[in-house]
Amino acid sequence: MSANHRNAAFNDRESAAYTLAEAARYLRLPAATLRSWVLGRQYPTAKGSGQFPPLIRPASRRPPLLSFANLIEAHVLRALRTEHGVPVKALRGALAYAEKSLGIPRLLLRPELRAEAGRLFLDRYGELIELSASGQLAMRRLFEEHLQRVEWDASKFPVRLYPFLSAVAPSEARPIVIDPRIAFGRPVVVRKAIATSTIAERIDAGETVAALAADYDLGPSEIEQAILYERAA
Repeated sequence: MSANHRNAAFNDRESAAYTLAEAARYLRLPAATLRSWVLGRQYPTAKGSGQFPPLIRPASRRPPLLSFANLIEAHVLRALRTEHGVPVKALRGALAYAEKSLGIPRLLLRPELRAEAGRLFLDRYGELIELSASGQLAMRRLFEEHLQRVEWDASKFPVRLYPFLSAVAPSEARPIVIDPRIAFGRPVVVRKAIATSTIAERIDAGETVAALAADYDLGPSEIEQAILYERAA
């Protein structure tokens, strides 16, 4: 890959592209949770209040906008929130420990999360929140499920995210993809790169699943999965 192509790909991943509301919906996260990760949040103290610094550095703070890389970071953090909530102080401590020890910047973006760096990070986090042995096993399983939905390129940059269809009942199915090089980084059906929002809009306008399947050369189940993804907020 030429230097120009590498730079263009990097810019695609780091460009401000998603509002907090969009990103929260795409990732099946409560908007308030994502906002606290990106902008920090206040907490009460004996002298009034303090401020937790953010866990994710957004592509833009004013207005707050996330990049595709930020989306990956939030997706990985979601794995920890799913079962345990995210004690922000403990999580920041675990990230700082792993990144300082291994010298890996922005650890949440790296494929090394699936190897030793990820083990050290999870070990430290588990210690800081005093997680039981069974809790640690469950956390590792959820973490791996989330990492399996990220694709990295040869340069170790994330290039694709396969979001969960539903926050209520995540499955192994990966019919939807978010790729910063396709449809301006909006979710699309994997096989034909049709925006899920377009499918939902046409269904809402009165068209049938069968008609859209024929129009886009997709299976009815793919149309239904796109609708589920769009509507299962």
